[in-house]
Amino acid sequence: MSKSKTYTVSFRRKRKGKTDYSKRLSHLKSEKTRFVMRSSTNNLIIQAVDYSADGDKVITTIKSTDLKKYGWAYSTGNIPASYLTGLLFGNKIKEKIKEGIIDLGLNSITRGTRFPAAIKGIVDSGIKVSHSESIFPSEETISGKRIADFAKILSTDEGKYNKQFSKYLKNKQKPELMAEQFEKVKTKINGE
Repeated sequence: MSKSKTYTVSFRRKRKGKTDYSKRLSHLKSEKTRFVMRSSTNNLIIQAVDYSADGDKVITTIKSTDLKKYGWAYSTGNIPASYLTGLLFGNKIKEKIKEGIIDLGLNSITRGTRFPAAIKGIVDSGIKVSHSESIFPSEETISGKRIADFAKILSTDEGKYNKQFSKYLKNKQKPELMAEQFEKVKTKINGE
């Protein structure tokens, strides 16, 4: 606690570690629509948000669980699902919004993870977003080919294979076919 006679209490959300106000202010100064990304273990949520004095206005929300409508039967918390979620989000908003700024809140970008995969999906849909190509995962990782190759290697040891891919097998999905299903879902999202 401060010993001076005047002490300013910081905002509650700052004290609780929920909001970085300096980062938020820099996003708002850009006067662009914010693409807010939040993640949990099995889900990624992307929202288009515009600032308003009355409170932020959410234009569109896309969750990675929405991919199930397009035939995605695998995990919604992996890198291929994140890319497809970003692509779906970009295709939904590209008629209204042409440019935006990424808002990750208190999270930071780590090269080759889910957030950069989602950003690549948004960029591939035709939306202008400030980014660096170096943060994106490889095409093999994005398309699910790396997971499929790993599943083929593990299939020689049935115990390890069943343990590693138990959720996929429970849903009667073969991880070796993930790259094929990725392409089918991507085609449906792009409306080809």
